[in-house]
Amino acid sequence: MSKSFIFVTGNANKLREVKAILASGDSDIECTSQSVDVPELQGTTQEVAIAKVKDAAEKLGAACVTEDTALCFDALNGLPGPYIKDFMAGIGHDGLNKMLVGFNNTKATALCTFAYSAGPGTEPILFEGRTEGNIVPPRGPTAFGWDPCFQPIEGGGLTYAEMAHEDKNKISHRYRALEKLRIYLASQ
Repeated sequence: MSKSFIFVTGNANKLREVKAILASGDSDIECTSQSVDVPELQGTTQEVAIAKVKDAAEKLGAACVTEDTALCFDALNGLPGPYIKDFMAGIGHDGLNKMLVGFNNTKATALCTFAYSAGPGTEPILFEGRTEGNIVPPRGPTAFGWDPCFQPIEGGGLTYAEMAHEDKNKISHRYRALEKLRIYLASQ
């Protein structure tokens, strides 16, 4: 029996990655997407993810998944964290590096949280994935968020942006979280 959910996103790059990761496994999980206006709340990554998926499930009346990505700098006690999208819009790739001037620590954690709701009124379940790395001067294509500035420890010296999509998808924070979601859905 095929499992399916609506991935709530308007980001074509995220949708492409999610579909590629799901297709690389042996599961029969199907994902469609829909852009839904959900509130951008402040709080921890987990609080934001739960609120967004509850709102989306109510609006769609169906099983759905939301995704939140955070980029957490060690030197800044986890900031910008879930606010990375706003930081990128305000200061860009170079600004992310400038935030670390004066610190001897460029370590960062890429954190992805998928929130799954079986439908309206159900309690959301969270699936998190982490990839450790460092913030570096931007290298590679700039088409996908902060990828040019994040050099994963497992990336052989490449930034996410410099990596082939297939290689990134094997080690990314998104892959790790989505794999947990896929295992959960396959067991239902």
